[in-house]
Amino acid sequence: MSNSTELTWIRDQFDPKLLEWEEFYRNRWEHDKVVRSTHGVNCTGGCTWNIYVKNGVVTWEMQGLDYPLLQSGIPPYEPRGCQRGISFSWYLYSPLRVKYPYARGALLDLWTKARAVHADPVDAWKSLVENPESRRCWQQARGKGDFRRIPWEQAVEMIAAANIYTIGKYGPDRIAGFSPIPAMSMVSYASGARLLQLMGGVSMSFYDWYCDLPPASPEIWGEQTDVHESADWYNAKLLAICGSNVAMTRTPDCHFATEARHNGTRQWVFSPDFSQQSKFADNWIPINAGQDGAWWMAVNHVLLKEFHHDRQVPYFLDYCKRYTDSPFLVTLEKAEGDVYRAGPMLRANRLGAYRDVENGDWKFLMWDETEQRPKMPLGSTGFRWQTAQGKWNLKLEDGLDGSPIAPVLTFLGNSAATLAVAFDDFSSGSILTRRVPVKVVKTADGEVAVTTVYDLLMAQYGVSRELEGDYPRSYDDDMAYSPAWSEKYTGISRNVLIRFAREWGNTAEGTGGRCMVIIGAGVNHWYHNNLMYRAAIHALMFAGCTGVNGGGLAHYVGQEKLAPMEPWSAIAFAKDWHVPSRLQNSPSWHYVHSDQWRYESEFGEYHTTRAGDEEAGAGSMAQGHTMDLQVRAVKNGWLPFYPQFNRSPLEVMKQARAAGAKTEQDVGKYLVAQLRQGALMFAVEDPDAEENWPRVWFIWRGNAILASAKGHEYFLNHYLGTHHNDVAGERAKDSVRDVVWRENAPRGKMDLIVDLNFRMDTSALYSDIVLPAATWYEKDDLNSTDLHSFI
Repeated sequence: MSNSTELTWIRDQFDPKLLEWEEFYRNRWEHDKVVRSTHGVNCTGGCTWNIYVKNGVVTWEMQGLDYPLLQSGIPPYEPRGCQRGISFSWYLYSPLRVKYPYARGALLDLWTKARAVHADPVDAWKSLVENPESRRCWQQARGKGDFRRIPWEQAVEMIAAANIYTIGKYGPDRIAGFSPIPAMSMVSYASGARLLQLMGGVSMSFYDWYCDLPPASPEIWGEQTDVHESADWYNAKLLAICGSNVAMTRTPDCHFATEARHNGTRQWVFSPDFSQQSKFADNWIPINAGQDGAWWMAVNHVLLKEFHHDRQVPYFLDYCKRYTDSPFLVTLEKAEGDVYRAGPMLRANRLGAYRDVENGDWKFLMWDETEQRPKMPLGSTGFRWQTAQGKWNLKLEDGLDGSPIAPVLTFLGNSAATLAVAFDDFSSGSILTRRVPVKVVKTADGEVAVTTVYDLLMAQYGVSRELEGDYPRSYDDDMAYSPAWSEKYTGISRNVLIRFAREWGNTAEGTGGRCMVIIGAGVNHWYHNNLMYRAAIHALMFAGCTGVNGGGLAHYVGQEKLAPMEPWSAIAFAKDWHVPSRLQNSPSWHYVHSDQWRYESEFGEYHTTRAGDEEAGAGSMAQGHTMDLQVRAVKNGWLPFYPQFNRSPLEVMKQARAAGAKTEQDVGKYLVAQLRQGALMFAVEDPDAEENWPRVWFIWRGNAILASAKGHEYFLNHYLGTHHNDVAGERAKDSVRDVVWRENAPRGKMDLIVDLNFRMDTSALYSDIVLPAATWYEKDDLNSTDLHSFI
């Protein structure tokens, strides 16, 4: 380079003082130890983090990079973590951090005066809660600030006094506690739950209250939510992502879905908006919100027509025979004229050959192709609970004589008879009549027409198979559940749907079922989400995808895997002291106690019910008010409810013993007699009576009075008795039959609300006493998830 082009104005500086700014960064990253931790938050990521500490202060955190490789051919788990996790240490030193016990000022002033008068703290508490003016004073102050720091001893004394008074006056089942997802910090959850159970209190559920529980899972498989580790996404060859923004909400895991593209995986994303996940899609389907069910119903129509009837793919048919209830026999019952309706499954003990089998009401039948007669396969519910063990399995063998069973899926071509069967089309509020093939079986109580679950599914989905009835005659026939029918709900062309269904079927056929549905809150939080899920699950079953690596239903909303379930639950629910535990499903508890039931009418006003049910009267499950069904569920033992009775359970036991009851059986007989005479009532029958209110509420590890408060305004009104923003009017008076209607709904049912928290969130702001809690970096605990196998 010539001198004429040299940059002569550049000078190297050798003065060290000019580099002092670098010390800021050296100091920023200094640390004297590294602590292993995780984030016990309800994202259920369960990521391992290295926490860098200097002089007891967290300086920064970084993802752990020492996960063992799961297996060759699958990308590593690491790095696991997200932007939210890497900034968690800010919570530790936030101005919102709760460091000391606090009490609401109005309550504290009253308590101080009462303690000056009463030597016994329980008497002091009694003087406050039994005085309507003083009780209203601190209730109306809820949410309005004025917290004051108090000593631990004073906080504990006040809480203990409230508990003891409540137990003595009303019963321990008026004390409840709410804490979400135990898997995210098992010890912390167990500590509070154990306290509640040891004093007879109630542990509230969380999974169903958040709408995180997919009810389709227990409905179909009988389990809570068994889902894939995220690494299995990489094994899929077709990913259908519905209502789940994986790239945003499953940040530590989404790389498996992205990396699967290098493995030849196709990805279809169903999202009304162009979500973050949509950019990774081979096909983005902007489906109308809440219409996923219509999409999958029409997909199933195509799958059943093209891959089950027209072409009859052997893998699909064999899978349905072995792993689904498709071959089971269903009775058909006369409805009107020559039209029938599907009845219950055919019970084994209705046939002479199986009349005396144990649990015969709970063992079902298939039609055997070889012997052309009904047979009783192993594995139905009756085999699980029978005396002889080892027969609760999927072997296609007769449970009585051990002979092999070759299940018949359909009676089409194997029967000379067809019957017209009525099917409900809820989309139009009408009844469709479609013919299905049947057999006539001789039972102990006469001949009965039966068909298979599979034949009913074919008819339900509108696959005519050249049978007569209200069947769509082509994909362009706008009748349930054809591609043309789905178009008006989903907003997506029938041609796109047909292309997807064929790609789904061909992929599953070619790969042995490696099609996967990743599904989440965008579907799960809709009304009737179970039906949308079940429609998608049918597509998995029809194509042999469930139970296959790289296939199946991957539900990711609040999912968790509590790995050491048995030992943990023994500790958490004090089973070393007593069983059973007092466990409460929160949807029922909140719906009833927060008086939301008062603000709605019969549920038939809000959505279509089955045609003809309006004549069914009070016995119909599809008519009436939800509150009446809640009462019915409690009376029949279908659901728990606390408080249990309109008297303290301690008082009920005293009265039972005074009446001569000496054993548990005696107490049971006494209770039944009291309930039948009307001398004792279930609390759910009169929830607004003062003796049936919940009184003390513990909240820890969750924000129960904001993110978890569906119907927040009703919580503020009827639980807290403070300012609220109710906009709805009460409507239930003329609709409810089985519950006592009180003209004036109570305001402020809760005497005391205690929140254990590390930040001043909404629950803390509305509580009466706030206690400081350790964050996840400051305590020993356990964390597990089903997104990976590590604890």
